[in-house]
Amino acid sequence: MSKKKLLRLLIILIPGVLLDQLTKHAVRTYLKSKTVSIIKNILELTYLENRGAVWGSFQNQTAIFLVLTVVFSALILFAYSKLPETKKMAPLGYLMIFILTGAVGNFIDRAVFGFVTDFIYFKLIDFPVFNVADIFVTCATFTAAFMLLFYYKDDEFEWLKLNRNKKADENGDE
Repeated sequence: MSKKKLLRLLIILIPGVLLDQLTKHAVRTYLKSKTVSIIKNILELTYLENRGAVWGSFQNQTAIFLVLTVVFSALILFAYSKLPETKKMAPLGYLMIFILTGAVGNFIDRAVFGFVTDFIYFKLIDFPVFNVADIFVTCATFTAAFMLLFYYKDDEFEWLKLNRNKKADENGDE
């Protein structure tokens, strides 16, 4: 990975994870036994220990989530390191970083506490309680999916192919 890419990764990842962890710490410290209404009957801050995955599914599978997060993060880092440094691919690189940032934030919670601290609740639509890391992952994933479907073309992803036989191909051998 180039120094420029690594710097870009760290400039987003470190503050993003810090923001996520600081907000979760504040919630664990000050909101553990109360709910604060931000916009009456619309938006609340409340404390929730999520021992599962998305919207509380797969409860008490912390070890599996930790392993899956490491594997998934390694795949993101690999793809990010191979991503061409072009203007067209730059948005995808940023989206990868934000997905990784959210994954790391929730990984820290699971590793340290055995659960993820969630606290943002849209009461108006009774949306599941979530956190800053979830915002990073969800927004970046949906944006990436949209871009992969409507902005990028299949042939722009040749860089992802593993060229194990690159030397043989160059020599005309197979």
